[in-house]
Amino acid sequence: MKIGGLEEITLIDYYKKIACIVFLSGCNFRCPWCYAPELVIPSKIRKHPQIEEDFFLNFLRKRRDKLDGVVVCGGEPTIHKELPFFLEKIKKEGFLVKLDTNGTNPKMIMSLIEEKLVDYIAMDIKGPLNNYKRYTLTDCNIADIRESIEIIKRGKTDYEFRTTAIPEIHKKDDFMEIGREISGARRYFIQSFLAKKTIDKNFLKVNPFTKEELTLFKKKIEPFVKNCEIR
Repeated sequence: MKIGGLEEITLIDYYKKIACIVFLSGCNFRCPWCYAPELVIPSKIRKHPQIEEDFFLNFLRKRRDKLDGVVVCGGEPTIHKELPFFLEKIKKEGFLVKLDTNGTNPKMIMSLIEEKLVDYIAMDIKGPLNNYKRYTLTDCNIADIRESIEIIKRGKTDYEFRTTAIPEIHKKDDFMEIGREISGARRYFIQSFLAKKTIDKNFLKVNPFTKEELTLFKKKIEPFVKNCEIR
């Protein structure tokens, strides 16, 4: 497994759990505001230091009494055919697993749920699905995105959907459109954009939405989901 980074502890990335984050290298999207170009752009991946899988697993063994789980994110974890075997190793060490995904591999998501290799799934919704190329800069299969949404919603694994709200990209009515796509979802988070590091450096100049603006977006999507929060 190509491990591009490790955050030893997080109190916010796994809902109501104490976890670490393992970052897998490689992604099939090119979202210009992405915070981790070293995990996405092939030329940067090649130059970025990798963490050996054995090192990571040894790290987990030393944290059994301190961590509840592991957040597996990227990049995009589901592009790796080795992912199920990697998650199985984490589970065998006694940890819960949270998967962060963009939803482009519904077959992998279904398999992980059926094999009980994930305990929580967070799926990013970049924006209204009818305009996804604007967000991802790729020709992704929207049918796969919709299929992943339905698999996650009807599965027994706990989950959330989430969107990073970005000025100049999102408008208030976009959140109503997102709400329609995930209607009936258990949990949805609106995340405030923080310009610390991005693929497209123009986004470093973008100021985040105000709390009042985010609250307006929240009101737009609340009728469609059971729980909506600003993160």
